[in-house]
Amino acid sequence: MDTIIENSYGENLDYTFSPGEPALLCRGWIVILGHGVTGDKDRPLITDAARALNEAGFDTLRFSFAGNGQSGGEFRDASITKEVADLNVVITAASSNYPNICYIGHSMGAAVGVIQAAQDKRINALVSLAGMVNTKAFAETEFGEETPETGCMWEDPDCPLSSAYMTDLCETIQSVAPQAEQISIPWLLLHGSEDDVVLPKDSEQVAQIKANAVNAIYIEGADHSFNDPEHKAQLTAAVSSWLSEHTSSSSS
Repeated sequence: MDTIIENSYGENLDYTFSPGEPALLCRGWIVILGHGVTGDKDRPLITDAARALNEAGFDTLRFSFAGNGQSGGEFRDASITKEVADLNVVITAASSNYPNICYIGHSMGAAVGVIQAAQDKRINALVSLAGMVNTKAFAETEFGEETPETGCMWEDPDCPLSSAYMTDLCETIQSVAPQAEQISIPWLLLHGSEDDVVLPKDSEQVAQIKANAVNAIYIEGADHSFNDPEHKAQLTAAVSSWLSEHTSSSSS
């Protein structure tokens, strides 16, 4: 892919496209990867997952939501609702060349994917990495003691906490469980047992809602970003294996 992707505000969305190796092994599929809050497309979890998928033969497109990384826009304007719109334009750009799309989202980026997948039939497979479900609980737990417009996320001055962000997570959305109920495509959940940012119970809730309709894998000892090399290796292997199996069975 070699095109400029802009959202509805005219903000450029920075992305990196990487072809699968060997080329055309998984022809017709592209994997789009979205990061979590305060992240960007170059976070190790995202780049490592993309690399593993490329080695499995998948083309990948990892991008930064507006206001994050090198994408246009202001961080204080970022919210789940706005990022859903960002993902929509990325899918539109990719779908002109790829009939099959898998979306992989980490943390808040996973919540974005749930909302989009519930209403977008262009997504054929979904992967949630430490996926956020209870957005209100997350926002209140992590940032409830901060004052919007003056406070910051995790004391990072580059990540100001806005009232728009808190309102979106705590009032507009609250939880993506209702959207989860609507999803019928293949769905993989991956969560670290020691995640203290988005608790494993978020994935457990989805697994209970969807019963046997999702695959859930819990990596013992892993934290929110799967920082330990062994945990990250387990995650990337699980993702590439699951998607390879799904694309193989769907094409047979």
